[in-house]
Amino acid sequence: MKLLKESFNNSLLLAVLFVIISFGISAQVIAQKPASELPKGKQTSLGLYVTSKEAYDMWKKTPDKVYILDVRTPEEYLFVGHAEMASNISLYFQSFEWDTEKERFPMAANPDFIEQVKKVYQTDDLILITCRSGGRSARAADQLAEAGFKNVYSITDGFEGDKVKDEASVFEGQRMVNGWKNSGIPYTYKIDPDLMPFKKEK
Repeated sequence: MKLLKESFNNSLLLAVLFVIISFGISAQVIAQKPASELPKGKQTSLGLYVTSKEAYDMWKKTPDKVYILDVRTPEEYLFVGHAEMASNISLYFQSFEWDTEKERFPMAANPDFIEQVKKVYQTDDLILITCRSGGRSARAADQLAEAGFKNVYSITDGFEGDKVKDEASVFEGQRMVNGWKNSGIPYTYKIDPDLMPFKKEK
């Protein structure tokens, strides 16, 4: 009788584990949309994409061959946080002139972006690009592809991730869905000046 009970308990445990693992895999598959289902603003001409977690895993496996490029503004990189290995070359710079029509502070394109990237990376380097939520990284990937870079991936959820869309939540509109910062992988506020190659110096 005791043996039968133990056998039943073991079978029940295995069944529960199977359900948990299966659900976990299913949830992961559902959460990671196919590239064709990405919003148009996150799609690139090369069609190469990774999530933040996938990018981190790629870098961790071969840190000497995988480069992470953060194209956000220096302000975002400094004060919102960044991946510890990510270099910062801005695709756009933040302006501080209020646009009354659009009700925002618009950004201005960095005219030296391609030239600056070429000074740091080779055109056949494996580069994973991140921004806030996947829009600027896609635009940066397109520009680099036009400039001859072949292995440029856009990190689709960016550093901060997508916005919460739930009117009943106190976090409505906050960037707390996916993203490097919300994926349980390391990030930092510490600055390595070598990772900001085009900083101004006194």
